[in-house]
Amino acid sequence: MDLSIVDEDLKAVESSFRGYLSSRVPLIAKVGKHILTSGGKRIRPAILLLSSRLNGYQGQRAIRMASIVEFIHTATLLHDDVVDNADIRRGNPAANTLWGSEASVLVGDFLFSKSFYLMVDDGDLRVLSILAEATTQLAEGEILELVKTADFGITRHEYMDLITSKTAVLISAASRIGAALGNATEEREQALKDYGLYVGIAFQLVDDCLDYTATNESLGKTIGTDLREGKVTLPLILALQQATEEEKKRIQDIVLSEKITQEDFRAVLGFIDGYGGVEMTLHLAREHVNKAKRCLSLFPNSPEREALERLADYIVQRDR
Repeated sequence: MDLSIVDEDLKAVESSFRGYLSSRVPLIAKVGKHILTSGGKRIRPAILLLSSRLNGYQGQRAIRMASIVEFIHTATLLHDDVVDNADIRRGNPAANTLWGSEASVLVGDFLFSKSFYLMVDDGDLRVLSILAEATTQLAEGEILELVKTADFGITRHEYMDLITSKTAVLISAASRIGAALGNATEEREQALKDYGLYVGIAFQLVDDCLDYTATNESLGKTIGTDLREGKVTLPLILALQQATEEEKKRIQDIVLSEKITQEDFRAVLGFIDGYGGVEMTLHLAREHVNKAKRCLSLFPNSPEREALERLADYIVQRDR
């Protein structure tokens, strides 16, 4: 993914992120820096920076806003790993395994609080409104995912609604803030809001597929983690919709068992492959990427537009 056009700005975001972690409580910086230095694609900051430039904004507020969005994203990662009891995050020990669940939750709370402090300090009510709306939906998505754990009756529509709230709304907020910084017209802001939403949905759909098809090394966590956590994601949903009652019962027994063995996982993977669950999910992801790119047709050709188009293509080409 070539983001050289905003490479210096992304470095400034990293520096700003570290600075905002400053606290009289050393553990906050330790946990925050652990997440920061463990990798990550920085898709949300990149989209915000490119969207602001696409609308002619060249100021420094984009750096702060990109840092805030990444702060919020990092907070959700800390909370997610506690909820999921995750051991690995991006190929490294998850924060909750190093410092405990209590510390991870509280540092996540700090990051959320600091994000809104920085937004209020910036003083732009439009941006504050965008992120307040996004974080509310994000929390709803996280709770909905918890409610839908091991729910074999979840429909494709319900799942798409879940991942829109859980993943896509924050990416959409990033692109929309970029438009707001550039004082974009309502039509252009809506186009970028939709771009981020489609990219976010595609991103999660590809993640769902990678949990079944990637290697442990490339994914940065154990493949099959979603299944072992009882998450019924789209590749499985689509396969279950075509399955016999006997097949559904077998898959349900595996997912609800106390321990899913490698043999069990291979059986589920074979079931999904047999009904084309991964292929159909990737096809849907590509459709959303194409929708995202069409949203950019409203803007004249520019290096920023091309970078946003490449970023969208990267979503379905990545292997982790």
